[in-house]
Amino acid sequence: MFCHKCGQADQSSETFCRQCGTYLTDPTKPPKKSITPQEHVTANLILSALTIIACFTLSVLLFVNRGFPASTQPLILTTSVLLAAMGIWQIQTFWRTLELRKHFKKRKQPKEPESEEVPATGRLLQEADLENFVPTSVTDHTTRELSETKQRSS
Repeated sequence: MFCHKCGQADQSSETFCRQCGTYLTDPTKPPKKSITPQEHVTANLILSALTIIACFTLSVLLFVNRGFPASTQPLILTTSVLLAAMGIWQIQTFWRTLELRKHFKKRKQPKEPESEEVPATGRLLQEADLENFVPTSVTDHTTRELSETKQRSS
């Protein structure tokens, strides 16, 4: 096998080139399918929903089963509160992921074709005022003089 970057011969696939260090893929294997951002958002929605359910369920079960006796350790109550806080955090993550999903759906929708109607130029721009015309630069006509002069070569 040859390196596709430097051309070094006698290389093994699925390793790095001994000369330039480029990773050499196996040409007989199909390329890996890349995951789209929409698929990442969908996976994030599912994981956030499962985390919300798990956090609140564990928090309620822990508080109900161990929270009422007077001899309850503060660590158990703290754990229950932290699980509820994690659930609340995941709710806002879930909400933001839904907003991101809406953003992706808006981008997928085909844009409406623009109307063929062209507005009149007078409505967009003011008419040019040629009475008070000022030259763009004082040096407009000096380049001709520069090309006529001889320049010394060093």
